[in-house]
Amino acid sequence: MNVELMNTNIEEVVMKAVQKALLATQHQFMDSGWLSLKDGAKYAGVAYNTFSKFRAMGLQVCEIEGIKRVSRKEIDRFLEDHSF
Repeated sequence: MNVELMNTNIEEVVMKAVQKALLATQHQFMDSGWLSLKDGAKYAGVAYNTFSKFRAMGLQVCEIEGIKRVSRKEIDRFLEDHSF
């Protein structure tokens, strides 16, 4: 087998394994109920800038040493409170 072809196959296998591991890690974190602000915006189905406006409107965010997280329960509560 051609060495270049072997390297390509190895790269594909490694990339798939890394992608699978990253997805598993992301799912574990998201299952914890706490999301980054970017993921919170995705969860709410809005743009990041809109999500920032939600914060100004009272969406509660946890911040520890500059790291901001928001719970899915808080996003659900906020959206429910602002529904009509």
